[in-house]
Formats: sequence, structure tokens, C-alpha cells
Amino acid sequence: MSSPWLWYLSRATGVVSMLLLTVVVLLGLYTGSGRVRHAATNATVMVVHRILALGMSVFLLAHIVTAVVDSYVDVGWWSTVLPFTSGYETLWVGFGTIAFDLLLAIVVTSIFRHRLPERAWKAAHLTTYVMTPIALVHGLNMGTASEQVFTYLTAGCALVLVVGALLRVGVASIDTRRRQTIAAQEWS
Repeated sequence: MSSPWLWYLSRATGVVSMLLLTVVVLLGLYTGSGRVRHAATNATVMVVHRILALGMSVFLLAHIVTAVVDSYVDVGWWSTVLPFTSGYETLWVGFGTIAFDLLLAIVVTSIFRHRLPERAWKAAHLTTYVMTPIALVHGLNMGTASEQVFTYLTAGCALVLVVGALLRVGVASIDTRRRQTIAAQEWS
């Protein structure tokens, strides 16, 4: 089945997925920083993080399904989980597939979080640092890359995420130095 509406829907859901991914990762960076002072605020941020992550997953599934169903290009069902098997833009669809596979690991471990050791869940969640840049590369190089507004939007998401990650690392570094200073003063 081929329809211009499938193409538009696939691109639109991809863009919305990227925007939601950006917000979800930023919220995850914020809650993971340990800088949230009030339990109620932390709980609220976590609920918003989870709801937006679910919404992103729904939009991403719609993006994938419409890309596969649209017969204008050759993206088979197997290409949704096996990287670099697409007949269309093999490399860039492959990057999207890798990002999706990593996201599946994050989602599954999040669903079973309370049944897993915390270290296993955290390790799976740390793959977000790999998954997100791969998703950005996919977004920057696919069909919408010829549309400047989408290129700028994806590049803007990348910039915001880099700043967020740098702030997260900076906060962690400051906290580590503060703890070391306090420990050194206690031993003096």
C-alpha cells in the first residue's frame, strides 16, 4: 500500500518521537542527577517522565509501522529489529533499528524494574547515552533531512541533549568533589 498520507504520517510521528525523546531524556537526566530536593517534586517528574516515555513509544511504533506499510520504499518488517537489512537507505534505517533495539531493552527492563537487580536496570538505562545519538543520526540522515526545518529541529534536539548531558556530568562532578572535601575535613 502506498499513499502520500502514510509518508506524511511516518515523518510526522518520527518528528514527534524525536521531540518526546528529547524531553524524556532531559527529565531522566534531571531525576538521575539527585538534585531534586523534594520527594513530591521527584515523584511528579518521574510520573511525567514515564508518561512521556510511553507517548514517545506509541509515536515511535506508529512511525515504524507506517514506514513498513508504505510500499513506496522497501522497509520490510524484519528491518524493524535486524539492523542494515532494509532495501531503502540501508545505513540510516539501520541506525534507526539499532536505536529501536536499544529502546526495547530500556523499556523491557523498566517494565520489570522491580524484579531486576538495580544494577541491571541502571546498566540498561545507561544505554540511553548510546541510543539517543544513534536516533539523532537516523533522524538527521533520513528522508526529512532534505527539509531544513526538520534538520534544524533534530540538530536543536541534539544541542539541547548535549547541554543537558554536560550539565548532568558537571553536577555529578561537583557533588563528588563536595563529598571528597567533606570526607577530608572529617578525617582532619
